[in-house]
Amino acid sequence: MAKFNAKLAYKNLFQTYGPQKWWPVLHPQNAQFEISIGAILTQNTAWTNVEKALANLYKNNLLLLEAIKTAPKSKLAKAIKPAGYFNQKAIKLKKFVKFLEAEGGFKKLAKLQVPELRKKLLGIWGIGPETADSIILYAFNKPSFVIDTYTKRLLAKSGIKFKTYDEYKKYFESRLPKNVKMWNEYHALIVRWGKGHAGRKGIKKPLGISH
Repeated sequence: MAKFNAKLAYKNLFQTYGPQKWWPVLHPQNAQFEISIGAILTQNTAWTNVEKALANLYKNNLLLLEAIKTAPKSKLAKAIKPAGYFNQKAIKLKKFVKFLEAEGGFKKLAKLQVPELRKKLLGIWGIGPETADSIILYAFNKPSFVIDTYTKRLLAKSGIKFKTYDEYKKYFESRLPKNVKMWNEYHALIVRWGKGHAGRKGIKKPLGISH
């Protein structure tokens, strides 16, 4: 019976697709904030739509904490319209920046251990496990493996299914070295694989299968 090998899957994915250079940012000097905003905007939409929304925010001088905090919700929603669910996401962005300000910003939050930081992020309205883990891994550069639909599909092809998000997360984290750079790349590679193959019928066995 085939058995999924998480380390082998990473090795094969990397050899096949190469480095993905994720998370892409338009303005490196504001990377942590931009990544966090992007993680919220990418919920239920494609990254190409998020890029348009981020570009609109920057064009309208809204890609800043204070700007999102003080901007009318209607103005914010209009700017992020390409990302879909723009009225809800405008509220989510306002909730996030309010949280960020109340907690003393990224510098203070970065001092927290992953479990505590994750708990705080999950306490924000509109931020679920995948978004929280994306912010922790890519914005804070801390080890928190991100699970998305493609990750679940990759395991499903080996007959592995779990009921909860955290079970998937534990499965990967317990089988991989605690390496932020690797986890960063791994998630991006799974997304790359998923976009190219996960939905196709008759696909060959996924990378990372051993017998």
